[in-house]
Amino acid sequence: MNPVIEEVTRRIQERSKKTRGAYLTRIEAARQEGPARGTLSCSNLAHGFAACGSDTKAKLSGNTVPNIAIVSAYNDMLSAHQPFETYPQRIRKAAEQLGAVAQFAGGVPAMCDGVTQGQDGMDLSLFSRDVIALSTAVALSHNMFDGALCLGICDKIVPGLLIGALSFGHLPVVFVPAGPMVSGLDNKEKARVREEYASGKISRAELLEAESAAYHTAGTCTFYGTANTNQMMMEFIGLQLPGGSFVNPGTELRAHLTDEAVATVLHGTDLGNTYMPLAHIVDEKAIVNGIAGLLATGGSTNHTIHIVAIAAAAGIQVDWQDFSDLSSAIPLLARVYPNGSADVNHFHAAGGLGFVVREMLSNGLLHNDVNTILGHGLNNFCREPAIENGRLNWRDTQTISLDEEILRPVKHPFGKEGGLQLVAGNLGRAIVKVSAVDPKFHAITAPAKVFQSQAEFVEAFNSDKLEQDFVAVLSSQGPRANGMPELHKLTPYLGVLQNRGFKVALVTDGRMSGASGKVLAAIQVTPEARVGGLIAKIRDGDVITVNAHDGVFSVQTDDDINSREAVFHEAPQAGMGRELFGAFRERAGSAESGASLFDGA
Repeated sequence: MNPVIEEVTRRIQERSKKTRGAYLTRIEAARQEGPARGTLSCSNLAHGFAACGSDTKAKLSGNTVPNIAIVSAYNDMLSAHQPFETYPQRIRKAAEQLGAVAQFAGGVPAMCDGVTQGQDGMDLSLFSRDVIALSTAVALSHNMFDGALCLGICDKIVPGLLIGALSFGHLPVVFVPAGPMVSGLDNKEKARVREEYASGKISRAELLEAESAAYHTAGTCTFYGTANTNQMMMEFIGLQLPGGSFVNPGTELRAHLTDEAVATVLHGTDLGNTYMPLAHIVDEKAIVNGIAGLLATGGSTNHTIHIVAIAAAAGIQVDWQDFSDLSSAIPLLARVYPNGSADVNHFHAAGGLGFVVREMLSNGLLHNDVNTILGHGLNNFCREPAIENGRLNWRDTQTISLDEEILRPVKHPFGKEGGLQLVAGNLGRAIVKVSAVDPKFHAITAPAKVFQSQAEFVEAFNSDKLEQDFVAVLSSQGPRANGMPELHKLTPYLGVLQNRGFKVALVTDGRMSGASGKVLAAIQVTPEARVGGLIAKIRDGDVITVNAHDGVFSVQTDDDINSREAVFHEAPQAGMGRELFGAFRERAGSAESGASLFDGA
């Protein structure tokens, strides 16, 4: 094992001894109650299968036939989740053929950040993760189940499902994806059209035509944003079938993988001899593997929040220094848009996640000594599915990248360090995504321009007030202020200014889209403005340094910045459902602690 990875893992284990021990004690107590239905009264049980057929009732009356919970984030507005409409019927049939039962236990909300980007609804986006966790817990709380299948893909949905499921860590849990849409408009062309629109060179109708050509059918958006980073994370942690993340919807292989997920979760129940509960998979080593995969593939910055919250739900304490230290040891092996021009379909064809897992395991960059849904050892994930003679078969992943413009071996990486960096200084701590930014733009020292909203920034751009070197500062965007929306709307405008030859960057206590790139951005600034962060005291003309090479994040002023009065942007707290989330804003933790509502996160 790489010594840095060993050391980071060791200190996470040491730091987490008390909280991890308490979590495992709680989970073991839940297991000792035996198969869940055995604790229910006759009245409870009668309610639980009242709507079932007589055969199913007979099976569920005893404790020897496993019952699998289906928890789904289906809705037909999200292109990624629309295919899930037919999954419950297929899952029930597959379970029946294996002598088991599957019941639809509950649905969870699933909002599309692509729809809400730059809109008022985005203020609910991050908090929807914890609502999903709560909804997952409600679904499983009926205590009728011996295992669970979680159907989800997109941004907050997979983390929310996993956080909720971890409260039922005595159950085996398998995640079931639906796959990405087939490739549409080239991502580089999509970015060009967006910048043309921001510059006023094309009409809204032309922009919509391009966007519709990019997002054009059922399936996950094909760029490597938060949704597809979720899929990577599920494979690297060992909770999703290997090679299944990027198989397109509606294909024969996709259908067989769904059936296999049913067989896999049944294999791990406590009714047989191969018990493999969720709590025994998501441990310190698995979390390190998830972070390592994030760094090696240049994934979404949102996972510096989500992985921390997921880990905390399993009693594991992770911080951004862990990410930073791991980044120093893990090379960048993939270039997928926004870090390159390829999409996830091209990445999958070049070798995909199986190639990355094999390369990293072979070079001591991942823990093989972990549990997965396929048993012990992450090397189980160095294989990929294929259909042969109408049946699902597994073959070894390829050992050579089929396109080194997209995917490279460890000995010949795109970069010596991972795709995310921690910067720190007198302004606090922030995350920078470097994998999508040209190295010549990795550092800036320039005067601040302070904005109170994205709309104010766009107005200044349209009024030609930004034709200079500067660092845009947008504060009061953290979880305590307005729910920490993504600020992806700024990306095209900053990109235009950078193309014009200006040195620009963004500093914010908000988030950026997992698809953002190209422009240097110090995001998720901690502490945020609302809890005393100095970002609220920055004024126009203060000199800000963001240096991803050296990890520097600082401000120079002509006076004592600490003596200044903080200025807060008063974001709307009502409308579009925001009034219902006041308690969330009051309770939310910092970005570095996972921005979670739950104790320990």
